[in-house]
Amino acid sequence: MPDPFSLDLTGNLLVAMPGMGDPRFDRSVIFICAHSDEGAMGLIVNKPARDVDLGDLLEQLDIKVEPGIRHMQVHIGGPVETSRGFVLHSTEYTSRLKTLEVGDTFGMTATLDVLEDIAAGGGPDQSLVMLGYAGWGAGQLEGEISRNGWLTVDAEADLVFGADDDAKWAAALATLGIDPLGLSGMAGRA
Repeated sequence: MPDPFSLDLTGNLLVAMPGMGDPRFDRSVIFICAHSDEGAMGLIVNKPARDVDLGDLLEQLDIKVEPGIRHMQVHIGGPVETSRGFVLHSTEYTSRLKTLEVGDTFGMTATLDVLEDIAAGGGPDQSLVMLGYAGWGAGQLEGEISRNGWLTVDAEADLVFGADDDAKWAAALATLGIDPLGLSGMAGRA
């Protein structure tokens, strides 16, 4: 029998609270691709990789790029398996090999064909290319949330794909009516 109190944050955003204690996630906004009682997997949507762009990545993978392909920033998806690529994207695109559908609005593809499609001028209408991911073991994310490490927010495509990376953290908080200047890193106990 499933636990009636279990939390499933699949398809939601985590917003890092000040003072969470892990500098890798400072002011991070993470899209949760999968969450179960076995753990969670997510992608940071607001941390660009300063020294890598899509053209560099495609060149390293020997993927031919069509002239005029749009420039796309590569993001740091998280600290786990940083050489592995993921594409978080809109749902009108489905990989020929495997796409994980996350709700009605998002898909996540980790197969090379999505990058080949993007390089050819196709692929998803909206996407973020990521290296690495964020992962949590069983109960770990729930513990971090209970210790005031994260807030949860509904994921909206405009925020995930459209907002300026530097503005996504404050924009995610604003969806909850929270002013970032009013946040404290201290958890209260009643």
